[in-house]
Amino acid sequence: MAAIFDMTRRVTMHDTSGDKLLAEFMEEDEDMEYTVQKRAPTVALSVDKLPDSILTSIFSYLPARQVLVVSSVCRRWRNIAWNPNLWRFVSFRPSYGGLQVANVEHFTHLIGTRFVDMRNVELATDLITPTVLYEMANKCARLQHLTLDFSTAMQLHDFTDLQSFPSRLRSLTICLSENIFLEGFLRKVYTFISSVEILHIIGTYEKVEDEEEEVYETVNIFKLKQFLPNLRVVNLWGVPFITDDHVDAISSNCAHLECLSVNYCAKVTGSCLKLVLQRCKKLRCLFLAHTKLDDNIVKTIEWEKTRIEELDIKGTELSSDSIIHILSRLTHLRWLDASWLEAFNDVVLESWMNSGAFCKLEYLNLDTCDSLNESSLVDMINRHGSQLQGLNLGGHHKLLEYFWMNMIPQLKNIRVLVMGIAEDCCPKVVAKIHVDQFIDCIAQNCPKLSRLEIRWDDETLRFSDKSSKFIDVLRMKCLKLHSIVLSDGQYYELVRSNFERADRMSVVRTTEMCRTGHLHCSRYYDKLLFN
Repeated sequence: MAAIFDMTRRVTMHDTSGDKLLAEFMEEDEDMEYTVQKRAPTVALSVDKLPDSILTSIFSYLPARQVLVVSSVCRRWRNIAWNPNLWRFVSFRPSYGGLQVANVEHFTHLIGTRFVDMRNVELATDLITPTVLYEMANKCARLQHLTLDFSTAMQLHDFTDLQSFPSRLRSLTICLSENIFLEGFLRKVYTFISSVEILHIIGTYEKVEDEEEEVYETVNIFKLKQFLPNLRVVNLWGVPFITDDHVDAISSNCAHLECLSVNYCAKVTGSCLKLVLQRCKKLRCLFLAHTKLDDNIVKTIEWEKTRIEELDIKGTELSSDSIIHILSRLTHLRWLDASWLEAFNDVVLESWMNSGAFCKLEYLNLDTCDSLNESSLVDMINRHGSQLQGLNLGGHHKLLEYFWMNMIPQLKNIRVLVMGIAEDCCPKVVAKIHVDQFIDCIAQNCPKLSRLEIRWDDETLRFSDKSSKFIDVLRMKCLKLHSIVLSDGQYYELVRSNFERADRMSVVRTTEMCRTGHLHCSRYYDKLLFN
């Protein structure tokens, strides 16, 4: 955007001073034997010479806020900025960086003009009105993804007169309030949502402070599931009232279900999983992070008869026997998040590898599994390192310089790599880490690397005056690298300045702002995104 404005400024300030100097030169040298020919006039290059289609394509890379800024440059740019093709995805949730609507009536009028080609829209509570929904249903024929954010609602609008609702939705996201019941609203829209394939119900997990406080069932899951026969992805994130009965109810009407996520639903114990896996033969992705899985229930499930490829059991309290029971029977597993599991020990890892179920694994997250020893991890990488594309062994205070220098050459196909332990973790790392050797080893052996996180702090890392040369090698060898996360300090500043000089401004980040995980490697990552 800045380049466009700069180009316009230069064109506007163009003058003929060069031609004047040439004319004066010719007048002064009329008696000379040679003549000077006047140069041909140059055609002034201007952004105004670009056709509307090219400018529209350029503006399509801008977020909605910047498109509004562009529209104030000139009348032509204003007309282009109001092109409905530029408003296919719009968020009207100021809390998440969306646009703030000051006049709801004016916004309702724009739905039939500026937003007729809209495909994806996010609405805050004050915009979820019968009039707005009616206009979108009748004017936005291509609308496929709708987010309704009730999280800040104090009370709902009156939906008695609501007679129409977008009926071609592919994805529906509902952000719940703590104590606002949505049954009255949903009763009006049940008949319009049968086409929905992706359902997100986002709870209030982050707002719950006392586990004993009363939890309201603000959405009737048992009734909702009757009107959603085509669901392929269900994401119940942090909904405090969700139990196994609710999950069982949803699965009873979803023969096409491929991905089920109940992350942070603390009342789910796993008693529903046996029936869910029997009914949903197409289920490939199962996310159970921070649930209350019961060991005895998990052991009764015939995991070997499923086609699960992606599994998240992060932060659960499963025993070692239960983990072995699950992993040794999932022969199609390619993605696993088993971080923060105290029971994930050497016996589990050895049993898993000996079962033959490890052979298809590509992404493995064992962050802060303190019970694992270095020897077991060495054996795992020596046997299966070449097939791994993502490996997270952060939070292991036993894995130091010697381990990584020997293991990195075995990770030829690695794309995501996390190592080190944060400074506020215990026990504190006493040994010093020579990071220049790491960087050089990674550059020479991991050409496919795209994400790297090194968590050791400045007190642990040691680097020399020649560190910039090693960073140069990493930047030149790992051309796909677009994220390096480091602990804030001198080494972070050194790496960041190196990449910024190469015009790669957003590659280097701090552990205070970013964390590297494997979720983006899930085949259902795009479908699980919300907010």
